Amino acid sequence: MTTYSLRSASPAKSRADAVVVGVVSGSSGPAIAAGGEDVAKAYGRKLAPLLSALGVTGKAGEVVKIPTGGTISSSLLVLVGLGDEPTEQAVRRGAGAAARAVTNAASIAVALPADSPGLVRAATEGFVLGAYTFTTYKSSGATKTTNEVIFLSADARKKDTVSAFEEAQIIADAVARARDHVNTAPNDLRPTTFADDIAATVKARGRGGKVTIEVLDETKLAELGCGGLLGVGSASDAPPRLVTLTYSPKGATRHLALVGKGITFDSGGLSIKPAQGMGEMKSDMAGAAAVVNATFAIADLGLPVKVTTYAALAENMLGGSAMRPGDVITIRGGTTVEVLNTDAEGRLVMADALVMASEQEPDAILDVATLTGAMVVALGDKVSGVMGSDDVVADVLAASKAGGEDFWPMPIPEQMTERIRTTKIADLSQVDWIRWGGGLFAAAFLREFTAGLPWAHLDIAGPSFNSGGPAGHVSSGGTGVAVATLVEFARAFADEK
Repeated sequence: MTTYSLRSASPAKSRADAVVVGVVSGSSGPAIAAGGEDVAKAYGRKLAPLLSALGVTGKAGEVVKIPTGGTISSSLLVLVGLGDEPTEQAVRRGAGAAARAVTNAASIAVALPADSPGLVRAATEGFVLGAYTFTTYKSSGATKTTNEVIFLSADARKKDTVSAFEEAQIIADAVARARDHVNTAPNDLRPTTFADDIAATVKARGRGGKVTIEVLDETKLAELGCGGLLGVGSASDAPPRLVTLTYSPKGATRHLALVGKGITFDSGGLSIKPAQGMGEMKSDMAGAAAVVNATFAIADLGLPVKVTTYAALAENMLGGSAMRPGDVITIRGGTTVEVLNTDAEGRLVMADALVMASEQEPDAILDVATLTGAMVVALGDKVSGVMGSDDVVADVLAASKAGGEDFWPMPIPEQMTERIRTTKIADLSQVDWIRWGGGLFAAAFLREFTAGLPWAHLDIAGPSFNSGGPAGHVSSGGTGVAVATLVEFARAFADEK
């Protein structure tokens, strides 16, 4: 197990196996970034020609390893490109790249820019998340890990710096747990076992504020009229669950509700997906993973805001009891929906959970879902969309910036309200098969179940699962996207009057 510490030592005198420093690019050539001044001083005039000979540019994502030959106390110097400016996001990504480059070192000193609490947090989160691996199913067992990582900062003794360092580890742990959930094979993470895992985490928690849990099974869901969850999960032998987490610290004056889509596997149902479209459908529960683990992080941080979280868990399968195109289902609260595409199931389970959340009359609702391929078409696979009440959307965007995640605002045009009512036999149409604006249609559909409360919908369909290679602090597979944004939203929300 890796241990992390914060110190004010000189990177040039550190006896760690490897020392990480940043390099910024510029018109006059690459230069060692803040934090690595002592290393640059130790190399003196030899540094510039050395960087030139090695082709070091300082470009973001660049990693160059140099045996030091005794020039500094560490035997290995790791240069990490930070681009033109060492912003928090550049440091976060650079730290992640460095973590993957020095996996064989027993001890590492990280001397990236760290002259503010935000930069210390970025370096810590980036390194921890960059080092993330998922080895549960590897027969060879866990990969080799670094024993000790030391983050160097001249402000290491300051209270706000220490707090940022400690909070970064809590948030990174929550993101890693969300990644674990998404990466777990769908035969091992089904609605029932996912609910059991969440319950086990609640029981095992040893720090932070108290979190309570309630798990509604299929019988209780039927009593409550949750037709969306029951319809979607009707063909699976693992019945649906609705998991509710509550964190209610003493003195909290504001109440935030979080809702997450938890389709543990999405075959598309009778509107079956093509085979090549199913390979990553274990990740269709990334929204639930995000809201659950963000809730634990909020409680671990002791943020003074009440949070009620709803994870809508179901498995969308085929069978004689499967929901059919043409079916009409009744959502919690009585709204009827004509189902025309069983592969647009996420909005149905979310509808039940949003009604449950709105019945508590929170001050704001955020929902997170891998909801639409249309959002991936619009924004690509690295940027999430956010829609809803203007003020809440603005706060989500501010939180995403603070959390180091990329979100982009999208509209809900008035014509979408008309489109979701095109059915002739029910209150709402689940889809209308018009090719354009599918992500906006889905958001308009979800809005119908928010009781007019302040609300935002976070569509993470693209960034939730990285099918390519790791980059910066983002791993392959499950990314844990939205966890940091939700935590930062809750932090700011608690401070509002």
